[in-house]
Amino acid sequence: MTLDELRERLRESLTGRGRHHSRPPELIPAAVLVLVVERNGALFLVFTKRTEHVAHHKGQFSFPGGIIEPEDLSEEAAALREANEEVGLNPQDVEVIGLLDDLPGRAAPFVITPVLALARRPMAFTPDPEEVERILEVPLAFLSNPANCRVEIWERDGESYPIHFFEYEGDVIWGVTGRILKAFLELVPPAD
Repeated sequence: MTLDELRERLRESLTGRGRHHSRPPELIPAAVLVLVVERNGALFLVFTKRTEHVAHHKGQFSFPGGIIEPEDLSEEAAALREANEEVGLNPQDVEVIGLLDDLPGRAAPFVITPVLALARRPMAFTPDPEEVERILEVPLAFLSNPANCRVEIWERDGESYPIHFFEYEGDVIWGVTGRILKAFLELVPPAD
């Protein structure tokens, strides 16, 4: 699949789709950037491995993003600002396609808005060493293959729910990032 084909597929999938918007007062609003980049004709999703210095999800993989600040004009603005701070992304280098449903965190007090974006040009990232240990780019073809997702049923506060695990070259993406990734992949055709 090319970047142009993905753009059209995402736009088609998001058109006319009702988005679940949720801002419970007990949860902190946050936004993350689900960014697709093209490398040598293949598509990749960009993740960051969080350092041990951050307040939440130490050492876990996440999409670039963070808390929506009062000066942020939108969820998109917050995700782009945070991606700039965390990995040196120039907001002018991406095309925002749309928003996925807001997702409440189960282990942290956030409600997260995933912002879908495509890289307009080749990019190099510069991780902020306080927040980002390293950047992981995972092929979309790998992630969209259902055989590469493992699901476990976990229980918390008497409620059962699925946890999606994506393991790529020894790294594991799971938790709320796995939930966001699963929601994104539902908009994308599976790998052949």
